[in-house]
This record gives sequence, C-alpha cells and structure tokens, in this order.
Amino acid sequence: MVLKFEKSFIIPMFVIISLVITCASQVVSGRSMHEPSIVAKHEQWMAQHGRTYKDELEKAMRLKIFKQNLEYIEKANKEGNRTYKLGTNEFSDLTNEEFRASYTGYNRPVPSLSRQSSRPSTFKYQNVTDVPTSIDWRKKGAVTHIKNQGNCGSCWAFSAVAAVEGITQITGGKLIELSEQQLVDCSTDNNGCSGGLMDKAFEYIIENKGLATEADYPYQQEQGTCDEQKEKAAAATIGKYEDLPKGDEHALLQAVTKQPVSVCVEASGQAFRFYERGVLNAECGNNCDHGVAVVGFGTAEEEDGANYWLIKNSWGETWGESGYIRILRDEGLCGIATEASYPVAM
Repeated sequence: MVLKFEKSFIIPMFVIISLVITCASQVVSGRSMHEPSIVAKHEQWMAQHGRTYKDELEKAMRLKIFKQNLEYIEKANKEGNRTYKLGTNEFSDLTNEEFRASYTGYNRPVPSLSRQSSRPSTFKYQNVTDVPTSIDWRKKGAVTHIKNQGNCGSCWAFSAVAAVEGITQITGGKLIELSEQQLVDCSTDNNGCSGGLMDKAFEYIIENKGLATEADYPYQQEQGTCDEQKEKAAAATIGKYEDLPKGDEHALLQAVTKQPVSVCVEASGQAFRFYERGVLNAECGNNCDHGVAVVGFGTAEEEDGANYWLIKNSWGETWGESGYIRILRDEGLCGIATEASYPVAM
C-alpha cells in the first residue's frame, strides 16, 4: 500500500510508519528533557532564589541550562574518590561564560603596571616555624560576616578588605567592618565591577591613609562616583603589603599562621561554582579569575584526613559552607598560591 500526492509523489507506507516512530521517539526524548521532576525542581529553585524570567522563551532556555548543570552536579556526586559534595545554588541557571562575566573579577596583573613587578623570594614570615596543625581566624575574632558581591566583578575588593579587617583586629584588638564600595568607587587603578587586583587595592589604602567603615560607605553592587568626603573618613589603615613567592603553599601556610591572606583562585569551573560542602579535591585549573581570602587551615578527619585551606568567599551565606569553602591543601588546586599577598599594619 502507498499514499499518492500531487505530481505522482509516492511515499511507501513503511516510510510513513518509520517517520511516525521517529517522531514519537523525539517527543519522548523531548519530554525527558523537560520531565516533570526537572520542571518541578526548576520551579522550586526559582521560588527559593526569587528568580523570574521575562517570558516563556527565556524560561525554557534557563530550564535547559538548569537541567545541564543539575546533571553535572548529580553525576559528580555519584563518582568515587570525592571528599566534597556539589549542589544547586543561585548560579544554577547560568552558563559558565555568564557566571564568569558577572561573579568573578580578578584581573591577572600586568608586570609593567604593578609596583611590585615580580614575586619576592623573601617575606616577613619566612622564618616562622611554629606552624600549628590548624588555625581558624574566625574563632579568633578576626573575620567579619560573609558578604555578597552580587552581580559585580568586585571580588578583588572583598578579598583585600577581608585581609585588612583581619590584620586590623589582630594588631588593634577591634574587628571593624570596612568598605568594599570605597575601593570600587575610588581605587582608580582598578576597574570597579569590571575587575581588579588586591595589590592595587592595598596601594590605594596606603595612599589614601585608610578605609572608611561599611556603615559609612555601604556596598551598592555597582560602581559609582567616589565620595571624597566619605573617602577621608578612615577607620583603619595599613603601612604596606607583601607578596608571597609564586606557587609556594608552604609560604602561604606560614603567612596564614599569622593573619588572613588575600589569594586568587580559578573559580569559574563547575566544581567550584556548585560547591556545597566538604574538601574540594577537584581539578579546578590555575588560571586565576576570582579573589578570596584564606582565613585558616586544618585537617578534615571526616574526609579521609584531607588537609585543607579555609577560604572566605564573597557570594553570600547560601553558597558553600555558609559562604566558605575548604580546598585540598598542598596540591596547588585552583591556583591558590599563585598571587597571594597580605597587608602589613602601620
């Protein structure tokens, strides 16, 4: 049996049946991409994070990205030899490119534009030998609450401020929340929400003779005009800063023994982005794109005795371990010792 159309175009019945079967399989496949459980999870995620879309077309696109990210998370969590778990978070409907453009912001230094054009071979803490098995500067009162840079590439400012807040408390006995917004607005050697460097932030603080408090110069998640009156209301300052030898995790260990340290990491990979808990031991690259602060180190007995760095991030308290991440130590993961530096008190 055949079907006849105009111009004697003839389609054998077995071809018709084959097409019907193919279309049916594609419908089933399409449904699997948007199966009720995925749709429900996306809707639940949207409600949790207050996410809305301009129309159904954008919603369908974001659902597809959400599904791809969720599949990566579930696959990674099933693999062996993992000392960490991943989970969905506020970044789960973004592509890697979108995430990198909006939520990182560390600009790798150009030697000719930096006062300290090469990493030093000596540093203040190089003779420190009394390194404890663990230290947590939070417990010593030298770390302020987790902050959120939002959709602004100002991680460099949060990293630098965390280090300055730390050394201010250690040397002065008082923990003061300092202003990232002042750096975003006034540190002209940096690029505000388009990225920057912690060292250039330290240089600005030295030249300006200090930073205002967060209360006096609050964060806005965007770059504005420098408020010169607030800029001069310094609540804390530093005398200088020092860089650590490039890639030297032992030097970093010595420094963190004495104070929180600004570092850069490669944070745009999926393992870092969707980190939820544990000690991250994934290959995350060493091309720095995000500034954070190391505020401690230790050994995780519950994670096969893994040695870790304790890192304060600036993506809010809902990310990671209440805003923190632990990264496997002594393996060079995420480029953590690539560009480490710390402020020195007056």
